[in-house]
Formats: sequence, C-alpha cells, structure tokens
Amino acid sequence: MTNETTSLLTVRVARKTVEAEGIAGFELVAADGSELPAFDAGAHIDVHAPGGLLRQYSLCNPPGERHRYLIGVLRDPASRGGSVAMHDGLKEGDTLQISAPKNHFPLVEDAPRSLLFAGGIGVTPILAMAERLHALGRDFTFHYACRSPARTAFTERIRASGFADKVLFHHDDGAAEQKLDLPSALKSPAAGTHLYVCGPKGFLEAVRAQAADAGWPEANVHYEYFAGVEAHSAADRHFDVVIKSSGAVIRVEAAQTVVQALEANGVFVPVSCEQGVCGTCLTRVLEGEVEHKDLYLTPEEQAANDQFLPCCSRAKSERLVLDL
Repeated sequence: MTNETTSLLTVRVARKTVEAEGIAGFELVAADGSELPAFDAGAHIDVHAPGGLLRQYSLCNPPGERHRYLIGVLRDPASRGGSVAMHDGLKEGDTLQISAPKNHFPLVEDAPRSLLFAGGIGVTPILAMAERLHALGRDFTFHYACRSPARTAFTERIRASGFADKVLFHHDDGAAEQKLDLPSALKSPAAGTHLYVCGPKGFLEAVRAQAADAGWPEANVHYEYFAGVEAHSAADRHFDVVIKSSGAVIRVEAAQTVVQALEANGVFVPVSCEQGVCGTCLTRVLEGEVEHKDLYLTPEEQAANDQFLPCCSRAKSERLVLDL
C-alpha cells in the first residue's frame, strides 16, 4: 500500500463557526502559511479527525482560493464518531492533517445550463459549484432543501452572494407552496443541461428517480452521497478471495470486510472512507460474482462485475479472484 502520510498536508483551524443548528464550519489554512493545492468545484478532502478517525468533507469555498479550505460538518450522534470528534475535539488554533483535494463529483463547466440540488449538509459541494458557475457566467438554478430554516447552513452567505436570485430554499416545515416540487423542477430537460445532486440517500435517490422518469440522459445526471453504507448484515456469510499474483486463498469471515481479511494476511489495499463512497479501494475482480454494497459505482458498472469496493462489498459466489 502506498504510504499516504507522505502526501498529507498539515493545516490549522483558523476559524470555527456555527453555520446552522448542528452544523459547524471550519476554515483551514496551511500551518506553515503557504498556499494550499488548488481544487475544482465538487472536490473533497480526507480529514484525519481527532481520535484517529478518517473522514471525507467536501470543500465549499469558491474554487480558485488557495489561502484556505472551508468545510461544513453536521454533528450526527448516530454516526461512527467522526462528526462528534470534529465538533467536540477541534477548536480554533488546533492543527490536523488532511489530504490534497480529490474530486469524484466534477462540474461540467461548459454546460449551457445546470440544475443544482442540495439536501441538508449535501449543500457543501453544491455551494462550491454555484460559486464556480456564477464566476463563469453560466446559467443555473440551485434548489436547497432542508428540514427547517434553523438547520439551513450558509444562509447568510448565499443571500449575500451574487447568485442569490438563482437559489430556491425549500423547508420541510414551511408553507406548501415553497416545498420542493421535483416533477416540476425536472420536467422537459433541455439538451445540454446537467443535473447535480448531493444529500441524504433518500433525497438523492428521489431526485435521480424523478430525473429518470422525466427522460434525463443518465450521462447528464451527477450525484454524490455524503453518507456511507453499513458493511455488514445478518445475511452475510463467509467466502474466499484469491490473490491472483500469489495464488493465496484468504477466508473472509461473515463479520469481516474484505479489506480487514486482506490486511490480517499482509495484503494491503488503499482505503479512505471505508463506507463505499469514495472509490479509493476500487479493485479489479477477475472471477466470481460480487455482492455490491457501495454507493460509488453506477448500476451499469456494478452489473459489469469486473470491479468492486472491498471496504464494504462482498461475494455472492464461493470465491472472488482479485487482481492483486
């Protein structure tokens, strides 16, 4: 496995803010005062949170800024601990390590029109996209759905922006006429229009389903989940993986992930989110049938059965032969 620590950046928390109920904002600057690596709209960073946890957070400041990174973190007591560690374990002046920006959710910058949909904390990459589209002078509409105004992050920033007239806020507890009407918002897609959505799984899948019903070309629908999947279920059973290069056969127990079983036997695969979201551990499958549990591969990519994410996906067959 590549030694990721050689490429880590040390940053300092320059500001910690309350952006909405349960949402903290963090402004990160290089600890040595240097410029940070450039990033594009939709990018995220891996954050080594207090307690040794590794989490991914989308950058939500205007792309092109090199003096800081901005992230928003929802405090979720039901999570695996990363958000609580960020909220409770980090204060202004603290330093931490992050990766350089990565982008699995890129913006098509030359599209004649874009539709942006954000659900809750999924606003973070969408906000960076709105900033970029506005800077380019592109046509877009930004739908932002939240439970209530109190839980709507970055409201003041959006209302003060040059694209405020392109943003439609939708609150679950608000009047009926302001609620998000997906059939209306997604009807009759114009040629060349691109759609972007990020948010909770239910929100994201509702947007994707409506887009499909309305005839949107699949290639023009872009999405990113911000929450992962549970790697284990009661139906899980053991199976074997075969390492092509060595012929080694490794048993994956019902309570293990493939990554855990491989590491226990000295075979290391690069991992990051460990939730089937980021794609870092993507591995080629040479033989066997995969039980896909990830949120990274498209349905078509999953159906091809030639790659999988060993952090969460498993085998339907008795064994998988891996290109390792």
